[in-house]
Amino acid sequence: MELFSDYHIISIGLALVMLGVASVIDVWKREIHDYFWIVFGVIGFLLIFLSPDLMSDLLTLGFALIIAPIVIIMWRIGFFGGADAFALIALAVIAPMATLSENPITPFTTLSNAVLLFVIPFIINVLRNTIAQIKGENIFEGFDETTGRKIIAVLMGYRAKNPKFGFSIEKTKKGKKKLNLKLHHAENQDFCTKSDTWITPGIPYLLLITGGFLIQIFYGDIILGRFLGL
Repeated sequence: MELFSDYHIISIGLALVMLGVASVIDVWKREIHDYFWIVFGVIGFLLIFLSPDLMSDLLTLGFALIIAPIVIIMWRIGFFGGADAFALIALAVIAPMATLSENPITPFTTLSNAVLLFVIPFIINVLRNTIAQIKGENIFEGFDETTGRKIIAVLMGYRAKNPKFGFSIEKTKKGKKKLNLKLHHAENQDFCTKSDTWITPGIPYLLLITGGFLIQIFYGDIILGRFLGL
């Protein structure tokens, strides 16, 4: 059993393989079959029986699965897709509360770290719109909107000539273009195919989850770390 004395390292490796493969599929196809998570989840659950401290790790697994109902509710509301929810649940099974750091973590650390990384798409949208303005493009041509809503649109998305994997955030009302800034359900709305229109990108959130997990492994919880001064 010496081979399995480093059970936690093996579980972290399995989790990283799962997230790496899933991230590639998500970027490529924006769709991951449920069986993918089931297979990895089952492997992760069976792996725990190789742990030298089985009862302790089973208790940790049970505690980590507190995240399951939370992410399912978030999925149903539309904050992210089912694949993202299943990824977080599978992570809780494969590598519950896993970290190589001595900093504190919680069952929600990967998710909270990923949420903080969510600022990156906003920065990209602002840069994209700024570059378009510098090039002389009138990105709000034909729109009848307030400055405040235009600022929100610049953060949320951009005017795409040939949109791909994005959701439309514009509509026509009484013959005038308006911004539609409501929450778009991650799974119930089709991607926009109309050219030269404002969209909010369909972000492959699995990339952010992978980043959040890597931060958890090597640093811990960003929010807790800042709160505790770590």
